Amino acid sequence: MTTNSQSLDALIDASVDALKAQCGEAPAVAVVLGSGWSGAVSRVEGALHLPYTALPAFPQPKVEGHVSEVVVGRIGAQRVVMLRGRVHTYESGDCTGMAGAIRTLKRWGVKLLLQTNASGSLRHEMPPGSLMLINDHINAPQRSPLVGETGMHRFVDMNGAYDPELRAHARTVAAGRGRILPEGVYVWALGPQFETPAEIRMFAAWGASAVGMSTVPETILARHAGLRVMGLALMTNMAAGMSAEALTHELTLKQAAASAEDAADFLAALVASFADIPL
Repeated sequence: MTTNSQSLDALIDASVDALKAQCGEAPAVAVVLGSGWSGAVSRVEGALHLPYTALPAFPQPKVEGHVSEVVVGRIGAQRVVMLRGRVHTYESGDCTGMAGAIRTLKRWGVKLLLQTNASGSLRHEMPPGSLMLINDHINAPQRSPLVGETGMHRFVDMNGAYDPELRAHARTVAAGRGRILPEGVYVWALGPQFETPAEIRMFAAWGASAVGMSTVPETILARHAGLRVMGLALMTNMAAGMSAEALTHELTLKQAAASAEDAADFLAALVASFADIPL
């Protein structure tokens, strides 16, 4: 074990201690809230708020629209921890920014990491405001947060990285609410610039349905840690070249806000439903 990994290990231990002291035993479910999803916090009953500054292994996101805190409580009968804010690789070039947070969740006792994000749609039948269940991903930059890890455990099998059983459960929850929840492949683009129309055509040829600047490093970290993973993408725009609209971060936030209520409602229903199945 390297000095750096030893240092991170100590920070993780301190973060777990802080979570246990403030919030008790770990919920089975953790949710990373991306742009447009923060309204789900209002559905959490008996919420305890703990800033990332109280958790030494957690990052300090700097992107507009993100808040740096953990929220712990219940939605229905299901206890949940929500992470408001993530760091992105484009901020520093480092794709390991969420390693301490995710490994803290695992060591605390979390079993499922449910990721949410704002994405650009590559499918005209998924216009802005649509939700998509992620069934696989493409790591376009081919960067891994596991570079530098040692031992056989670093060679993580990414088959079924987005848990097939839980995806089927999510589709059942959606059907019970009278909605069809399309599935698709999410492609990670490094950013912070938006993609070119030529890149989008290439991603579409690869089989991608949505594009964004997050999620994939966290999925790799979560699978390495032994967590089950789910992913939900909120379409905030059509990808480059698929509409006449100019792409900006402000546009992403504006569309995310417009779709926030629907996204939060479905996320809350999905989280509550986990109380009825083994995790």
